[in-house]
Amino acid sequence: MKGFTKKFEQIFTAITFAEAGEFETAREIMREQTREQKRDTPVARKTARISAPGAKR
Repeated sequence: MKGFTKKFEQIFTAITFAEAGEFETAREIMREQTREQKRDTPVARKTARISAPGAKR
């Protein structure tokens, strides 16, 4: 529930800045929200590809 409240607060803060004509500030607030969401998701690990000599990828 804490995450929802924080997201809700960020959205309405961005809306307030946008209504006041501070569009870049509103965009920055929304970018921060996106960055936080990306940090919360588990990191996908890339697996090494092993191929036979001469095999085409």
